[in-house]
Amino acid sequence: MTTEPILLEKRASGIAIISTNDDPLNRMSLAYVAMLEDVIEDLASDDAVRAFVITAEGTSNFSVGMNLKELLPGIEAAGGVDAFFDRRISLISRIETMGKPSVATLFGYCLGGGLELPLGCTFRLAAASGAQIGLPEMDLGTTPAWGGSARLAKCVGRNHALDMILRGKKISGPQALTIGLANEVWPLEELKDRAIALAEELAAQPRLAVKAMLDALHDCENKTQEELIAAERAGVHQTMGTPDAMEGISAFLEKRRPVFNRSREA
Repeated sequence: MTTEPILLEKRASGIAIISTNDDPLNRMSLAYVAMLEDVIEDLASDDAVRAFVITAEGTSNFSVGMNLKELLPGIEAAGGVDAFFDRRISLISRIETMGKPSVATLFGYCLGGGLELPLGCTFRLAAASGAQIGLPEMDLGTTPAWGGSARLAKCVGRNHALDMILRGKKISGPQALTIGLANEVWPLEELKDRAIALAEELAAQPRLAVKAMLDALHDCENKTQEELIAAERAGVHQTMGTPDAMEGISAFLEKRRPVFNRSREA
């Protein structure tokens, strides 16, 4: 078995699967972060990849978060607290804004960075049982540091975010679904297959239109309705008359399913 901290698989269906390779804990080591940066840039520049899954090896835990033994040496090597954590925040922001949809799986422990990373993904699918999802930094005498408090509050609202963070609370997959943290819940044995199926569904959608909507609705909580409508209109201009738009209209008129992404100029 490879000792690489991440396994990457690209499929002909237009998706990629990123798996943390540190079963059973799947810690986010310094080497993991460095390799994930390279992987994300590779996926961002690869036109053949239109959606991706972020998961982990095994079925024990998505991730217990950072390897705390590396924290102080990592901060020292980075030149300080800000530089160390800014790198991780930038990585998650890159996933969030790269214009390609992402699907994260939540199972077993999803703690600290193990929740902060999925919070930067487009969709989160959770296990129906066994998941323990949270930002337990209070138990360590500190606070979330990878943008987790900000993204969690935007995702589930201030009250739920504070309930989880201040109490060091770990919630289940069904609870995550109830508060809007998870999009879907599946039995653990089906979870990864369902995440892959969702990524393939997204990859089959028209590439430029997907990117336009991801761009338009990014940080929508802080945009006015006028700004959101302007962003939507930009998407119209970006996609009108493209091969995918013409295919979509033709398929509708011919009463068949459209086949998108046959051209790079789609």
